[in-house]
Amino acid sequence: MSRHQNGEEYRNPTEVKKSQIVMPCHANHRQELSVGELLKWMDSTACLSAERHAGCPCVTASVDDIHFEHTIGVGQVINIKAKVNRAFNTSMEVGIVVSCEDLFSDSHWRVCQAVATFVSQRTTGGKVQLRPLVPCTQAEQVEHSLAAERRRMRLVHSDIMKDLLTNKVQEAEKAVPAERTRVESVELVLPTHANHQVNTFGGQIMAWMENVATIAASRLCNAHPTLQSIDMFHFRGPSHVGDRLVLKAIVNNAFKNSMEVGVCAEAYQGEEPLRHINSAFMTFEIRDREGKPCMLPRIRPEPLGRRRYQEAIARNKIRLDRKYIISCKQTEVPLSVPWDLSNQVYLSYNNVSALKMLAARNNWLLNSEKNKVSLYTLEEKQVLSFKVETEVDIPAERAFMLLSDLSKRVEWDPNYERCELILRVDDDDFLYRVVTPSIGKVQDFILLASRRPPCDSGDPYVIALRSVTLPTHPPTEGYNRGEVLCAGFSILEVSKNISKISYFNQASPEVLPYISTDIAGLSSSFYGIFCACNTFLQENRGDHASTPHTWKVCGFE
Repeated sequence: MSRHQNGEEYRNPTEVKKSQIVMPCHANHRQELSVGELLKWMDSTACLSAERHAGCPCVTASVDDIHFEHTIGVGQVINIKAKVNRAFNTSMEVGIVVSCEDLFSDSHWRVCQAVATFVSQRTTGGKVQLRPLVPCTQAEQVEHSLAAERRRMRLVHSDIMKDLLTNKVQEAEKAVPAERTRVESVELVLPTHANHQVNTFGGQIMAWMENVATIAASRLCNAHPTLQSIDMFHFRGPSHVGDRLVLKAIVNNAFKNSMEVGVCAEAYQGEEPLRHINSAFMTFEIRDREGKPCMLPRIRPEPLGRRRYQEAIARNKIRLDRKYIISCKQTEVPLSVPWDLSNQVYLSYNNVSALKMLAARNNWLLNSEKNKVSLYTLEEKQVLSFKVETEVDIPAERAFMLLSDLSKRVEWDPNYERCELILRVDDDDFLYRVVTPSIGKVQDFILLASRRPPCDSGDPYVIALRSVTLPTHPPTEGYNRGEVLCAGFSILEVSKNISKISYFNQASPEVLPYISTDIAGLSSSFYGIFCACNTFLQENRGDHASTPHTWKVCGFE
């Protein structure tokens, strides 16, 4: 915990906490906290945090995927903490952490965490321009930086679905008709369901949606289901007191141990047509007495439900990718993740977030320095990382453009013998094969390079590198296939023509030989490489302003 200069503990000014004893009225048939109640508490806590920063009313725009790690019993205490991670122009990201406390054993455990997006609104209508949020601690700086990358993931989600839906799936012959699981329920929005802005409380809508989804899931196999996770809630429009909310749910597909339930909320008043308010997809399990997941029957889609059936398979793959690549701790992320278009966005997020988290560490130790080129090291949990840093007389954007093209790195880095562009995924992500000089056996690497310009002024340019597995480029005879854990550049604008360039590398066994003598003080090859990099940048500095067409200079067109 950081402290102010006066010795007091620092607390984020947007932080809001809520603690609640779980009473029988909050519980389901198993005497566990109803997820609907939990969603209401999470939403209200996050809304209060958003309004604390905005200084005006806020409404929920969306809630990212939620994975529930534990259930909560009657008599236990639920603790919810929410704080604003980053404010954009008119929206802000709020991080939510839910934990549980047992009063008798004094034990604590995490239940779930979530990220919600809120939009600020004037009481007279229209959105409010938000003031920037200034992160004060290392943890806040990391979340502030990653918020931009999470926003990017939300925007490309629909494109991933389109790519996955090109694959046709054969339906099971013996299966339960999906129509059997269909649920429809109507709720009248009363003043008790409204928030302080007289709109239907977002948490209440989510709770009603969870209720009908649970009923649909139970109809598939005549048992009480357990909610495992929720895909993103996206609020498409407001609802008000007096509205009738029509809530519809159906099991879209069933897998070995889980099923996906699609649920939507529509609103109307009087004779007006239905308005689409919200949609979500919830994953349920059926557990036996020992708490183990049970086998589920297959589902047969209704004639008009085949698209939902196929989309559920695509979303299931996305969930597995997210869990495999993002949800695990950074040190547990497998290097050999096979790259494909459907998991590209998550690998890219992992790539950029790993570099940003490494760069944000504040316990780097200065190992050596020569003519203002500094070598730092960081050793944690038997993992050695190093950072080389210096200032260069070149605009940050130009340095970013030049260093983004790894195929140009052979011109200044002797550790890059060959570098070929395998695939340009999009404007910001590329796949390369890099061959390094022999230290023993010749090595090659398959690297995902993800580049990111600043989201706001004061943010650095980022070029992140990590190893991936590419089926079209398996290990070949005569080459030792190396792996890069986390590497890349952070380029910060010091002034109009001065940039601070920092190179990071979380040294894997294959990378360590190239830097070990420098770290041991036996050589200063890092200095020579950075001098060559500086010469390369100066020779390609150019005097023209950076415009979109200048990307062709780096070979990206």
